[in-house]
Amino acid sequence: MPHQRLSPELVDLPAGWIAALLRGARGTCPRCGAAPLFRKWLKPVERCAHCRQDWSVQQADDFPAYIGIFVVGHLLAPVVIAMISGGMSAWATLAIILPVAVVLLLVTLQPVKGAVIAFLWWHGIGAFKQERRAPEEPPR
Repeated sequence: MPHQRLSPELVDLPAGWIAALLRGARGTCPRCGAAPLFRKWLKPVERCAHCRQDWSVQQADDFPAYIGIFVVGHLLAPVVIAMISGGMSAWATLAIILPVAVVLLLVTLQPVKGAVIAFLWWHGIGAFKQERRAPEEPPR
């Protein structure tokens, strides 16, 4: 049975949704944290090499790009305002800001997509099955 997932007891499931998002943002499997989430720059693996989680069902679609544009735009807006109000011409500002914006967006896209996939998995959105760690027993 090569496609059978490891049971939750055999996988180090994240303690919470933030831990899952951090795993995804680092580009590792949000479920186990032990294998890469991406096989290409923005293409997730079909299945995790460690826990066998099926990532082909993820539906992040364009949402990571929207988040990236939103974040980069908000980071660069004060810089653009400062450059123009500081006396720099609009053309010079555009010549500097456009390449910086493209590079920032390219750098943020994969971590944001990993975090979005992790968010969808953690909350059981779409075709994902929601999983949680078993509650720890209090010490006696």
